[in-house]
Amino acid sequence: MHVKKGDTVIVISGKDKGKKGRVITAFPKANRVLVEGVNMVKKHAKPSQTNPQGGIINQEAAIHVSNVMPVDPKTGNATRVGYKEVNGKKVRIAKKSGEALDK
Repeated sequence: MHVKKGDTVIVISGKDKGKKGRVITAFPKANRVLVEGVNMVKKHAKPSQTNPQGGIINQEAAIHVSNVMPVDPKTGNATRVGYKEVNGKKVRIAKKSGEALDK
């Protein structure tokens, strides 16, 4: 998968097209990611220990990984991902600027 937990991404298609957010969780087997503030859905929750009131909660739903692109650290625009070997480690790089996406 071309994105990881903690990456800043831009949504490139769907109802939230153009929104930026941070990847909260990645689900590689399902090819889906959970992005902060994107694809918000309403969930009906019964009262529980953590939520004694219950009611309707707004939360993020997973979107397909093909609908997001990483943000180029240099320009702030969407970029494709390339891979390069640096000091024996495989590192993800932004195709547009050549900057490393991994910290």
